[in-house]
Amino acid sequence: MDGLVCAPGNPGMAELAELRPVGAGDVAGLAALAAAEHVDLAVVGPEVPLVAGVGDALAAGGIRVFGPGAAAARLEGSKSWAKSLMVARGIPTPGAATFDRVDEATAYAERLLAGGGGVVVKADGLAAGKGVTVCDGLAEASAAIGDALERGVFGAAGRRVLVEERLAGEELSVLAFCDGKVVLPLEAAQDFKRAFEGDRGPNTGGMGSHSPVPACTPEVAGRVADEVLEPIAAALAEEGAPYVGVLYAGIMLTPDGPKVLEFNCRFGDPETQALLPRLASDLAEPVLACTEGALGGVRLAWRPEACVAVVAASAGYPGPAATGVPVRGLGEASGVTGLPVFQAGTALGPHGEVVTAGGRVLTVAALGDDHQTARRRAYDGLAAVSFEGMWYRSDIGPRESSQSSGTHPVGHLAGGG
Repeated sequence: MDGLVCAPGNPGMAELAELRPVGAGDVAGLAALAAAEHVDLAVVGPEVPLVAGVGDALAAGGIRVFGPGAAAARLEGSKSWAKSLMVARGIPTPGAATFDRVDEATAYAERLLAGGGGVVVKADGLAAGKGVTVCDGLAEASAAIGDALERGVFGAAGRRVLVEERLAGEELSVLAFCDGKVVLPLEAAQDFKRAFEGDRGPNTGGMGSHSPVPACTPEVAGRVADEVLEPIAAALAEEGAPYVGVLYAGIMLTPDGPKVLEFNCRFGDPETQALLPRLASDLAEPVLACTEGALGGVRLAWRPEACVAVVAASAGYPGPAATGVPVRGLGEASGVTGLPVFQAGTALGPHGEVVTAGGRVLTVAALGDDHQTARRRAYDGLAAVSFEGMWYRSDIGPRESSQSSGTHPVGHLAGGG
């Protein structure tokens, strides 16, 4: 067939593609579907199938794949493996150690805290952006370690934990296209991981984002490319796992320069929802070039406008979230912003209506001549949407946009969305 096929998809994707009921974690099923549909190019969105090897399975069937194989996807699938690779290659990153015993992890956290800083406890594996706890003291650190190693809150993902030095500074998310050799960075975005205003509450998969980021000067962007993106791509190639797809680096700007907090192996949301509306050139060109090893000839063009994207979440998120709740006002919101509402945790209800199907339900994004204008349009669009239990942060935007409410989007980035 000609056109787009998406599996499993949601009602928003159904406006652009034909949906197929194959789960994102069903590697064999996805490979069979791609063969049956005579797919020319597969673009893999979530991290779970990438870490499980769907890219390898598709490539074995002769399909071009935008997304890394399982060996390269370990960057996101194992935080301890990624940390070891960064340390070995001299890529700047906060100090950390990996543990599978509560007593040893707690003792290490206590040593870090004795130095006057905080600590971050991370489940080693995939935890949907919720396996990270930013801790101010030993009680919080001990509880986070116990949740992972003793109480199994994160399942298999938390059988090991990374206890990491906590950094303070301005956060950046820098994504880059990679074709196995060449790295082509996108402009920067800034994510808001904590659940509540003023960067309070538990970590989430991301409650909003904006782009561009004033703190990401040309000098900073150059350092991230030279000290982080190029070296990690080279390291993976030397490991026999050349990276093809989009690579996401979570960065903290410190007095010593940019340091890597995490890597994701795909387009992270909500950052992508603030980035792609600003992309003036054709997205298909770099995607195809990555799969053909031809990225060196691609140049990206960007709109001058700013973009602000705000996530609307279900009651209970980031814990168990209410589902099956009707969502209203999607068309009205798009009319306000001029952009589609990005649906995430949605499904079709019994009467064909859009209903909630996850924690982070949707994102409303808007462009503007400046961040203030984009932010106003995004929140005006969000005001048109409603579902029972809906909540969102009211301070998404750069510091200049958030000062009126006394909040500042700084802290410790972790667990891309």
